[in-house]
Parts: sequence; C-alpha cells; structure tokens
Amino acid sequence: MAQAFQRPRRHPSSSLFATDGKPHPLQDTLMAVTLVLGAIAFITAQFHSLHLISSWTGLIGVVAGAYGQFVSVTTRERTGLVIGMGASALGLGLGLAHGGLFGGVLG
Repeated sequence: MAQAFQRPRRHPSSSLFATDGKPHPLQDTLMAVTLVLGAIAFITAQFHSLHLISSWTGLIGVVAGAYGQFVSVTTRERTGLVIGMGASALGLGLGLAHGGLFGGVLG
C-alpha cells in the first residue's frame, strides 16, 4: 500500500516545464534555433541598414517556430517558441518596413 502514495521520480535533466521527463532533441533544437534567429532579427532590426538580415532571419525564425509549435510536446518548448517567434516577427516587420527582403538588391 505504501507504493500507491509515492510520487513518480522525475528524470534529473527535466526542468520545471518538461512534464513528461523524456528527451525531445528535435523540439529543443527548433526552440534554440527560433530563439537565436529571433534575437538576431530583433537586434538587427534596430539598424536601418541591416534590413536584409533582419527580414530573412525573422522570416526563417517565424517558419521554424511555426513548425516547432506543430511538433512541440511540453510547455517549456512552447514558451521558448512563442518568445522566439515574437522576436522574429518583430524583426521581420521592422525589416520589411526598412526595405524588405530584397530591398535594393533586385530592383
């Protein structure tokens, strides 16, 4: 009867939001890529002359984050993906406002 009241032990590497205790390498990689691309897009969007970098990294970050949301399993992954997608979308929007994806390169 004592076993019925014991809590299941979590894997030591699982964090607060990783509730299933299993590794998710694809989802974690997509989350990290989305966060990095979002940071690059957001930072480069602050400079008018870097609109090509902010536009493309923002676009790729939004697409990677959307696919990551599609395959995500835990709340931790979804939280990181939403933050990265928000930064990517902001960088994409400002990059488009400053000159777009091809501004001045294709005509």
